[in-house]
Amino acid sequence: MANILVLKSSILGQYSQSNALIDGFLAQHQSDTVTVRDLAALNLPVLDGELASGLRGGDNLNARQLAVIAQSDELIAELKASDLVVIAAPMYNFNIPTQLKNWIDLVARAGVTFRYTETGPVGLVENTRALVISPRGGMHVGSATDLVTPYMRTVLGFIGIKEVDFIYAEGMGMGPDAQAKGMAQAKGQLETLAL
Repeated sequence: MANILVLKSSILGQYSQSNALIDGFLAQHQSDTVTVRDLAALNLPVLDGELASGLRGGDNLNARQLAVIAQSDELIAELKASDLVVIAAPMYNFNIPTQLKNWIDLVARAGVTFRYTETGPVGLVENTRALVISPRGGMHVGSATDLVTPYMRTVLGFIGIKEVDFIYAEGMGMGPDAQAKGMAQAKGQLETLAL
């Protein structure tokens, strides 16, 4: 039995391919403990100067800063308690959704999920794997237009999550046949993935 943290980030609700793929995955993991965060509904704050300063800590923090620190602490505790984090990272305009970026900005905290050393940064999130599910309108895997894969691999590795699997559903905007083929390939990859 595993602790699974699920981060849904699609803004498409019931029409979301990433949500459909995640729901299919979770149907195979009903004996596990699952926490689902719908980041599109959660309305996490966008990082600004005031919040960035607050997340670094210090004295004389205002109510807004204290509230975001408490929210960040909660999200980080969920992440650190998980054996597996399943992340929906659909490609929007060649990158991840804003909602997922907002989550990343709240969990990537110096001294909490990473620290700097004389030999470089060290991630502090241990014993957690990641599964990134990334539908795309076109065909991007292995090309210069795939900014999602290197970004997600880098940011997860930075906080200590080195073991990352990617599931791609490509061609979602290229007509019904391409969409069906892309979803079938992604479902097949999820079924054969050893987690």
